[in-house]
Amino acid sequence: MDRIYFGTDGVRGPYGGPIINEEFVARLGAAVVAWLRGSGEDVEAGSVGQVLIGRDTRASGAALEVALAAGLRSAGATPISLGVLPTPAVALATNASGARLGVVITASHNPACDNGIKFFGPHGVKLTDEDEAIIEGFLKEGIEFSAAEPIEVSDQAVTDYIRSAGNYLPAGALNGWEIALDTANGATSKTSPEVLRGLGAEVIGIGDSPDGTNINAEVGSEHPELLAQKVKECGARLGVAHDGDGDRCILCDENGSVLDGDEVLTLLAVHAIDQNRLPNKTLVVTVYSNLGVDAAVKARGGEVLRTPVGDRYVIEKMHEVGAELGGESSGHIICGDTSTTGDGLMAALKAIEVMHSTGLPLSELRKVLVKFPQASVALNVKEERDFSDCPQLTLTIAALEQELGTEGRLLVRYSGTESKLRLLIEGPTDAVVAAGMERLKTAANADLTIL
Repeated sequence: MDRIYFGTDGVRGPYGGPIINEEFVARLGAAVVAWLRGSGEDVEAGSVGQVLIGRDTRASGAALEVALAAGLRSAGATPISLGVLPTPAVALATNASGARLGVVITASHNPACDNGIKFFGPHGVKLTDEDEAIIEGFLKEGIEFSAAEPIEVSDQAVTDYIRSAGNYLPAGALNGWEIALDTANGATSKTSPEVLRGLGAEVIGIGDSPDGTNINAEVGSEHPELLAQKVKECGARLGVAHDGDGDRCILCDENGSVLDGDEVLTLLAVHAIDQNRLPNKTLVVTVYSNLGVDAAVKARGGEVLRTPVGDRYVIEKMHEVGAELGGESSGHIICGDTSTTGDGLMAALKAIEVMHSTGLPLSELRKVLVKFPQASVALNVKEERDFSDCPQLTLTIAALEQELGTEGRLLVRYSGTESKLRLLIEGPTDAVVAAGMERLKTAANADLTIL
């Protein structure tokens, strides 16, 4: 079944636009309850039970929460507001409380003008493509709902999340550590510093003053430059950056060099294999991860499995094969022994655990991954034309694939969350990669309207 509104990670768009507005969000709330009633769960004809709602720090979040709650209530659910909370904390609360559903109002790493909706099922796991398609089928025009009734509020989820994360490392494990922390003016602005300070660290905060309009604004996992500068200025042991809703982790070593998700995943996987603690010696990544990840893990006797782009596809594959570690180069890191979804704070704590265990700094640990030369760009497009209607692009892709053979690869796809064409190419040398990227961009310009 095709989906119209749901993309790679929930429903997302500009606030006040045709999708992310109060009327549509209320309809979506009613539709998801209709899906719950027909999903095979034991749902009575009356109430379907509690639905937990968290949100990030965007100014539009409060109004969308009121509308979502009204839509949920109109269809027979009991909405509970968790307030501003990281996405993984909502997943944890949904799983632990037995709630029927968890919802996060967030546009993740997107700018403050955007917002969106992510859903978690009863066990804190994101919904499948099929589930989302069915929910869209329940969307109805002109539903009756009232936003006047107040929403029940609970602060237990934030307390539980901070306690759970803080108990991962021994008490005082970070005594004497200086850590630069960029919380992207987002949902982790309270939780991550409180956990790290509770473990003894001196936290140097960046992007920790959310005002509703500055989430992800030149800070966070998408913009680690300020973090790298701060690490070098302060002599911090490492730097940690999250995105707006806290499900990503990008690290910075003590020299101010940034580690992306591939590097974090590889150092975690290799260490776990060496300690005989990685189930099935399997790491799950997406098609975007560098081929160097495969080489590093295979050299330790492990296996790398790849999925389409999207952390929920990674999670589905992890469940299928019994893996406990997976993620994306963007910084979504899923540690299945502690989280049901990407958790930027837990990923950072896992990396710190490896630093403790080995006595090595991140600058040494990262050397386990030797990346293949790679280039990637995202082109803003006026419309997402089917590739069958893009003759120059398809011919160029076929030619490059033949030329690269087993020494490289390329990936051309539309973004699942933005109107962008994403191009990626890996090859044996920087020169080959650069030339191939120029050919791809030229072909894309010939077939598409690039903005």
